[in-house]
Amino acid sequence: MDRTDRTPESSVLPILVTGAAGSVGAVGRSVVEGLRRRNLPVRAMVRRDDERADALRATGAEVVVGDLTRAGDVADALAGCGRIYFGMGVSAQYLEAAVTVAAVTRAYERLEAFVNMSQLTVSEMDLTSTSESVQQRQQWLVEQVLGWSGLPVVQVRPTVFMENPLFRVGFSSIAKDDSIRLPFGRAKTSPVAARDVAAVVEEILADPAPHIGRTYELTGPCSQDVTAMAAEVSEALGRPVGYADVPLQEWIDDDLRPLGLPDHVFQHISTMARLHAENRYDRKAEGVERIIGRPPSGVADYVRENPDLFSS
Repeated sequence: MDRTDRTPESSVLPILVTGAAGSVGAVGRSVVEGLRRRNLPVRAMVRRDDERADALRATGAEVVVGDLTRAGDVADALAGCGRIYFGMGVSAQYLEAAVTVAAVTRAYERLEAFVNMSQLTVSEMDLTSTSESVQQRQQWLVEQVLGWSGLPVVQVRPTVFMENPLFRVGFSSIAKDDSIRLPFGRAKTSPVAARDVAAVVEEILADPAPHIGRTYELTGPCSQDVTAMAAEVSEALGRPVGYADVPLQEWIDDDLRPLGLPDHVFQHISTMARLHAENRYDRKAEGVERIIGRPPSGVADYVRENPDLFSS
């Protein structure tokens, strides 16, 4: 389906994309690029003016530099825009930033759509949930705030990204010894490709009216255990790949900790590993195909598209 050039640029107010410089999977950057391919006006908000900001300018996007925890910066970035995508990497400042953006957009009063990047774990949480990470708890709280706000919100809830450090670490051993090292046991998971999540966000921002008030859950094409995942990887690579089921604490200490992640991020990823082992990621949702009209990419697609990650 050709979605380019459907809407004249002159008829749409600028679309503000936060987190545009990219974090895990660079969803914000991909959204900017996709909207610009449609000739839609985009204002990309970044934390620093660097080479990533230059790459965004090269797409024809307007780039603004600011801090999402500062209301003045957000208000300046939002001025004259009609739609906003709020996305932010895993951060100890996430809750403050999200509530700041919600407060500024509520005062703005001229917004057509607020597309919020949440996560699928939120669907399993309630007021008394305690087993999730601090980041997941904050994202649950932000969904509550947005629900109270009266804003024209669309919630996007992806499950774990294929590009998440959880899988980056687990897949890194394939190049060394043809094994996936993860502490999941026989639990199932359905990671989603960042490009599919970005395509969903792009489609919603391009024509938000049908989506206001809705929540979209996004997963990969199937939920499977790591043994089945290893079989997919084997077929894609043309060589045998096995599954090394590592005890959770051993994996956290020996595989995750050496990445040197900030404490907040480390706690989030290690919690995701534990929740996987508890089979909390055995999910299958139809959100990707429903919005973009094609099935989501699978693990084999990711392997074929990133061959350098799987070869020594």
